[in-house]
Amino acid sequence: MIFRQLFEPLSSTYTYLLGCEETGQAILIDPVVVAMDRDLAEVRRLELTLAYTVDTHIHADHITAALELKRAVGSKIAAPAHDHLPCADIGLEEGKPFRAGGIELHPLHTPGHTDGHFAYLFGERVFTGDALLIDGCGRTDFQNGDAGALYRSVHEKLFSLPEDVLVYPAHDYHDRRVSTIGQEKKRNPRLGEERTLDEFRQIMAGLNLPYPKFIDYAVPGNRQCGVCPSGLPENLEKYCRQMTDSPQG
Repeated sequence: MIFRQLFEPLSSTYTYLLGCEETGQAILIDPVVVAMDRDLAEVRRLELTLAYTVDTHIHADHITAALELKRAVGSKIAAPAHDHLPCADIGLEEGKPFRAGGIELHPLHTPGHTDGHFAYLFGERVFTGDALLIDGCGRTDFQNGDAGALYRSVHEKLFSLPEDVLVYPAHDYHDRRVSTIGQEKKRNPRLGEERTLDEFRQIMAGLNLPYPKFIDYAVPGNRQCGVCPSGLPENLEKYCRQMTDSPQG
């Protein structure tokens, strides 16, 4: 099995490339539109065919490359069924494994950051999106977020996995690439085992984070599987430049 972790610095997003050596099929988890040429180049370098894109949730900090990749190479779009996206080819549900060649993902509904958030278990790895970050977690104050739901998602689903399962998050802002379930259970300052639900609620309520600068454009665009809205302010054009400049778009 082929595995690559790719980093997009504008939104500090990790995209994950999984490839089946036997069939040549590949999937990309959480692809970012400004990095799609890089991702396609890696797929081609490895002599793979991109079969699917998979998103963990409707992102608020970048535009997914799902739609543009479908237009460029014919890959299908897989997304959480909970969000009822009309542009998705496949709706992912907990309890129903998702397969592409020899790749098998096990979707886990992990609401809290958003109500439709999913993580994906892949062998000894779990792709946790924004639900569980390294020494942290995603915010819960937008997109039907709920601190109680996130606490339960992490403790009842992710922390119930074996402790040596590798945690691959959707973001990291400190140059860290991977953790483990055991490490996060022990030392995550927001969600570690010593934290109670009430303590977690207080932590999340006291973050006082600024309003996300791109959310009003990213969410409606990602509900269309990756459309950059018109009227984007000049200071935010860099988030969609790939879509307007790329000959594949």
